[in-house]
Amino acid sequence: MTSKPMKLQTQLNQEQGHPVQVPKRTRAFWPKLLLSLVLFVVMFAIALMIGAKNIALSDIWSALFQPSAAGEDISIIRDIRLPREIGAILVGSALAVAGAIMQGLTRNPLADPGLLGLTAGANAALAFTFAFIPAVGYFGIMIACFAGAACGVMLVFGLSALRRRGLSPLRMVLAGSAISALLAAIADGISLTFKISKNVSMWTAGGLIGTTWGQIQTLAPVILVCIAASLLLSRQLTILSLNEEAAVGLGLQSAQVKIALYVLITLLAGASVALVGNFAFIGLMIPHIVRALVGTDYRTILPVSAVLGAAFMLFADFLARMVNAPLETPVAAIISIMGLPFFLLIVRKGVKSLS
Repeated sequence: MTSKPMKLQTQLNQEQGHPVQVPKRTRAFWPKLLLSLVLFVVMFAIALMIGAKNIALSDIWSALFQPSAAGEDISIIRDIRLPREIGAILVGSALAVAGAIMQGLTRNPLADPGLLGLTAGANAALAFTFAFIPAVGYFGIMIACFAGAACGVMLVFGLSALRRRGLSPLRMVLAGSAISALLAAIADGISLTFKISKNVSMWTAGGLIGTTWGQIQTLAPVILVCIAASLLLSRQLTILSLNEEAAVGLGLQSAQVKIALYVLITLLAGASVALVGNFAFIGLMIPHIVRALVGTDYRTILPVSAVLGAAFMLFADFLARMVNAPLETPVAAIISIMGLPFFLLIVRKGVKSLS
């Protein structure tokens, strides 16, 4: 892996107009992105084909590319599986990109929207909305989730102001766990007091059952615009991931960039909770896997994270449908089963070696 001084010198060379020696991992970016896209397409096809009722690939092709086609299998694809899997793609990409941004921004290898209070804050706001504004539409729920995610991240990072040296990565995770527990307790308290536990649990279970085209049309523009904006800021994020001195030395307006990136994280996490509920570990696992594949430049990390995050979410949703078919296992449980050992492995290796 390229050392931090070498990365910093590369950035300085770029600013001064000198030729830059591109790391080998950067040269291999396009083939690896192509392989990621192939994996994504395969998982998408499998998710559409296999389920409680297996559907032929020819019917899937007709459902996608022949508007006049009709039939029971085609209706299943268009009305049930396709919006569900598109929802999985959006959420997987959003959480993976949000996790990658958080890890680069905080230089914390344990950062994840689900571990640092964002999704718990969105979940608490969801419960609050169901209790006090029961007639609110889906757009209102989405706005509430954005506000809740913002409160969650402000509470966690606000704790860093209590110490001059800020929070270490492990302390930040502990603070995120504490804030998440607090916000979860608030959500449970509101649910029990106003007898809306059933409504809230349908979201907190983290499932894609019942995803509609209306929900997709509301959330897709937000997620896609945020991912596109994060790609535009990927170079600045790479500089910030080195250290503050490097950012200042390169003339980066770090305060403005940080605010923009935190806004993107909040919107991505809030949109994900508005669709599927409180998830953790996707934003932790995928960026680590991607860094092992393409290196430490966020111009390569973010696009590959978006693709592999979508593929991973498709895989998790497929397992949720098939592990105990015809019944459905909560996809949040599937992800947690895979994510917890990964989290423990990272902790065991040591935070310093991964930062």
